[in-house]
Amino acid sequence: MNEERNSSVLGGILRRGYAAVFEENWPVWLGGVLLGIMSIITFAWARPWGVAGGLRNWGDWFFNLVGLYSRQPESPWISTNSILTLGLLWGAFSSALLSRQFAIRMAPPLEIVKGIVGGTFMGVGAAMAGGCNVGGFYSALSALSFSGIAMMVGLLVGAYLGLRYLYWELEHLPSGAGGGALSEKSEGRFNWRDLEPYAGVLVLLAAVAVAWGYSLQAYTRVGGLLLCGIAFGIIIQRTRFCFVRGFRDPFMTGDAEVPRAIAISLMISILGFAALKWSGLRGEMVYVSRAFWFGGLVGGIVFGMGMVVAGGCGSGSVWRAGEGHVKLMIAVVCFCLSTSLFKAWIRSSEALTAFMGNRVFLPDYLSYKGTVIILFFILIVYYLTATWNEETDRFTVEI
Repeated sequence: MNEERNSSVLGGILRRGYAAVFEENWPVWLGGVLLGIMSIITFAWARPWGVAGGLRNWGDWFFNLVGLYSRQPESPWISTNSILTLGLLWGAFSSALLSRQFAIRMAPPLEIVKGIVGGTFMGVGAAMAGGCNVGGFYSALSALSFSGIAMMVGLLVGAYLGLRYLYWELEHLPSGAGGGALSEKSEGRFNWRDLEPYAGVLVLLAAVAVAWGYSLQAYTRVGGLLLCGIAFGIIIQRTRFCFVRGFRDPFMTGDAEVPRAIAISLMISILGFAALKWSGLRGEMVYVSRAFWFGGLVGGIVFGMGMVVAGGCGSGSVWRAGEGHVKLMIAVVCFCLSTSLFKAWIRSSEALTAFMGNRVFLPDYLSYKGTVIILFFILIVYYLTATWNEETDRFTVEI
């Protein structure tokens, strides 16, 4: 009897633990902290976190396959850009299965069109800014690049403009054009969701096996980045962390939860990147984009509009695609193709490349200490302004 009771108690503890990890969403602030830590680990292991570079690699590979590009890009299976983005998708997919949140979610025609337009805008903006919300803003700011500040401003402006469009759409286009809902299973029929956690375990084990396979083929660095990408995917999916909310919500609902998490995450990441660069463990110009000021600012505006219209940023579109959202799957495809084409066009002209801007490494002008202080000041102002707006609705846009 005691053995049965002990077994029952242990089973209850394990079920509650599983529910806490995979059935209940994690706090957004925790996601910010974990993303900041993982950003540092990824940079220390090999390179900074990015998403747009992987999507561009996939687009380059496709256009080379169909004969549009003569130059063969690096294989998606060994490109560090591609592997990080693949890991993000893989991690989000496995996490969605483990939390029973994966399902193919269709969308009405207008939402599909918005996915196409939004994904295309994001691809163009990322090509101009040297990255998406991750590479062009989050990792660029962490890398102490001035272009990260320019894109932050651009994202705020673009999110505001995108929100104005959405409000116009609500007033002028027919109602009922919202996103598709998940269809319910009929009573008595087999429910796939009962098996999703087991499938999620298999997907994660497959990831570990693939990473191990990379190490056996002398690609240990790539295998480690795959695991880092998977960690990003799990963290973002479990916390529902999306940068769109960090730039849209202050204007739409006034909610400051995600802006505060972004500020905290960046402070952690900036400290780690600064330490790695200052100590000489990583090159000072790594992820210092050639996008200040035009590329970062204007690219940020274009990207910000696109992410609000699509309903997901670069990382957000990928992890939601991993959950089965058809609209975001289409947005990711359009992102891949448009960012590849637009980046190729920019690179085809030295004048266009120069017009996007220059590389500006802030410590060259402000020292490491001065740079960290100024960036912290900007993020604290962002944190406090978003919190103040949450209480006052000062910047909230009314329909």
